[in-house]
Amino acid sequence: MKRTLSVSGIAYGGDYNPEQWPEEVWAEDMRLMREAGVNLVSVGIFAWALLEPSEGVYDFSRLDRVLDLLHENGIAADLATPTAAPPAWFFRAHPEALPVDRDGRTLSYGSRQTFCPSSPAYRQAALRIAGALAERYADHPAVRMWHVHNEYGCHNAECYCDTSAAAFRTWLRTRYGDDLEALNTAWGTTFWSQWYYDWEEVLPPRATGAVPNPTHRLDWRRFCSDALLSLCRAEVAVLRGAAPEVPATTNFMVMPAFDALDYWRWAPELDVVSNDHYLFSTDPEPYVDLALSGDLVRSLAGGGPWLLMEHSTGAVNWQPVNRAKKPGELRRNALAHVARGADGIAYFQWRAALAGAEQWHSAMLPHAGTDSRIWQDVVRLGADLAALAEVKGSRSPADVAVVWDWDARWAVELPSQPSAEVRFLDRVRSWYEPLWRAGVAVDFVRPDADLSAYRLVLAPSLYLVDDAGAANLTAHAARGGTLAVGFHSGMVDASCHVRPGGYPGAFREALGVRTDELFPLLPGETRALTGGGTATLWSERVRLAGARAVTAYADGPLAGVPAVTRHAHGEGTAWYVATHPDAATLGELLLGMCAEAGVRPVLDGVPEGVEAVRRRGEDADYFFLIDHGGDGARVRVPEKATELLTGTPLPDGLVEIGAGEVAVVRVPR
Repeated sequence: MKRTLSVSGIAYGGDYNPEQWPEEVWAEDMRLMREAGVNLVSVGIFAWALLEPSEGVYDFSRLDRVLDLLHENGIAADLATPTAAPPAWFFRAHPEALPVDRDGRTLSYGSRQTFCPSSPAYRQAALRIAGALAERYADHPAVRMWHVHNEYGCHNAECYCDTSAAAFRTWLRTRYGDDLEALNTAWGTTFWSQWYYDWEEVLPPRATGAVPNPTHRLDWRRFCSDALLSLCRAEVAVLRGAAPEVPATTNFMVMPAFDALDYWRWAPELDVVSNDHYLFSTDPEPYVDLALSGDLVRSLAGGGPWLLMEHSTGAVNWQPVNRAKKPGELRRNALAHVARGADGIAYFQWRAALAGAEQWHSAMLPHAGTDSRIWQDVVRLGADLAALAEVKGSRSPADVAVVWDWDARWAVELPSQPSAEVRFLDRVRSWYEPLWRAGVAVDFVRPDADLSAYRLVLAPSLYLVDDAGAANLTAHAARGGTLAVGFHSGMVDASCHVRPGGYPGAFREALGVRTDELFPLLPGETRALTGGGTATLWSERVRLAGARAVTAYADGPLAGVPAVTRHAHGEGTAWYVATHPDAATLGELLLGMCAEAGVRPVLDGVPEGVEAVRRRGEDADYFFLIDHGGDGARVRVPEKATELLTGTPLPDGLVEIGAGEVAVVRVPR
């Protein structure tokens, strides 16, 4: 049973850490939260040391007062289990629970998430504090959701200690049916004399003198994700045991810098899917990654609404250079998340800290106080979200699916690939971006997902795919759909073994091609393409086996060899993009596929620089129009529409968007 968050309208708020401030400040916090329109805050995330000052001894007096105060002021609490930051007394009692890195160094406490995920002592202590919180606050009227832990795996996704080694062996015995020969076969241990004769010989992939075994490393990534998932499941079970009606969530980190957890496995365990997302200063167009992340999180949520648990009002504190946001960017970022399915917008954090590791991280209430642009923007955003209350619960249908798989991501970035320049997220984003620019709605799917709702399925980077996933994707084309596969896909099976017989492995037959040798390109090296455009990063010697060439290399050692092919497969079409074309050429190619498959943008006639996104309610469509170009725009929308943020009727079907502004248009159906 999925439980829902009970908050009126769209949730709005952030991490609230009143323990960092004198109690006389709390009344001001409540007044300013009401002024900003805050209706949900996360509390207690890093309060373990104060809630349990010594083992089994609790002090809930401060938290009691905070929760009562929130309830009195009509603000709901997302109450956290504080298990991301065990206190110092725990590590003094259990030094064996400290994590060990790949080089064998034991890391010290004094920060957050400095624990071994496989530590029995940590699990026992975490479940004890979670149980004490659940028992005390299960019926508190302020508590509307459980916030389990915080950013699982952010700093301790991998621990290489002996306890983790034993847990890894247990996980492997389950995976391989307690059959050591099956493990040896899966890992290909006849290579380099790595054969194991006893389970005790199997270790984590610690630092060695040469290249690690790829399947060993891949299974380790799978284990590490599952080890943390086991902790999450255990905490959720404790909380539900005490409060079966209160929904539980934990904040994912679907953003470029983090790839430690297989969130397809995590999402079904939670009532509400939540995400943390931060922009990177080095990205000239970070709003593209924001959109990609939002679409992926919505897809993890089964196409339904989700919560943005953390983002920033301005600068963060953890990049080499931490820059403030541009004028209007706070609002554009937040509403872009709403456009892509977020029914809640929250920040880290409510009040900027004066001390500690994140003292230079922006907040809703900055160091400058209310006499600041950030505060003005925060108050304005609260009013915007109140005006968008009716959007809550609406969905975002799409005709295009992009295949995303964490196993494939981990595998393609293992050492000793044909090219270390081939990175999963780069490949996915390069295919996603032209669709985003064109206003084409996109979902993300697993390789084994139900694809019946999609006209076009794209697999930009699927180096590893199991037999079932490959069959599912090719069957989509056979049934009359369109499938497009990127280079270096289908190459290895679920055990990371190369599929023999030529490339692209699992997709050869459906694509109607066969490659016998790969020719990855050096950084800066290019190849001309027939019909115009250039290619970088990758080339391969493709032979046609039923497909026809759409584009070929115009120079270099593969001149005349197909670079892009099209093949009739069953009732549908299968494309192979065997190189990395320049952005304009790739965009033209992908949008041509969209047109051929009958895929249209969510709204026609949207000018360049304006992002157009649709959410669909029961009786209306909601079009979000976000001006990233900074020039403003006039966009034609269906007649009888209303701009929700201002309440302005649009009888002539024209909406004016100011420079750097956002419009949200309601169109009755």
